Amino acid sequence: MLAYDLARPQGAKDGATVAVLLHGRGSHRGDLQALRPQLPGDWVLVTPQAPFPGHRWGYGPGWAWYRYLSEDRIEDAGLERSLSALGRVLEQLPSTVGVRPGRIVLGGFSQGGTMSLAYALTRPGSVAAVLNFSGLLVDSPLVPLRAPGASTTPIFWAHGTRDPTVPHHLATKGRARLAEAGIPVTGRDYDIGHWMDPQEVADAVAFLDAAE
Repeated sequence: MLAYDLARPQGAKDGATVAVLLHGRGSHRGDLQALRPQLPGDWVLVTPQAPFPGHRWGYGPGWAWYRYLSEDRIEDAGLERSLSALGRVLEQLPSTVGVRPGRIVLGGFSQGGTMSLAYALTRPGSVAAVLNFSGLLVDSPLVPLRAPGASTTPIFWAHGTRDPTVPHHLATKGRARLAEAGIPVTGRDYDIGHWMDPQEVADAVAFLDAAE
């Protein structure tokens, strides 16, 4: 199984919300643990590490979920392997966190956001909501938008209008493709580049509160 970091509040009980957050390209499993103080205190936070060493594709010393090609295209083989590995992480959440999960929220930054969208769309109903921070919607037959049940998962898509890495036009395109397929998505734009802003996280938590 993928390596992961776990932050479980003292006294966590069955039915707790579990947030599974995925890091971006060239990063590692500890990165998004920094968001723990910005999340509700009773949530469990699990941050898996991507399966591919980033240096193999020139992404630095960290880890990657797939090989990026251009625009909204990526290498399918890596995506397929990472989706399978992520599936095993989610299947084993009860033993990982030590309680029976209630709501499972899947999200991430950049490649992690892309993975979260792809997972929810290819496995409808597997997670309660998706939080995509500066990721993209993959244009691939591996990620169909018409799968039965795909429209039932709430999606929050936050993106920086000054993002040079995953340009904002990819957010516009991806949100439009989702809407066209009848998949509701809540988009929020921020005057930032390719990073996460505390306001994004606060807005995402508010979105989840409203979706309950």
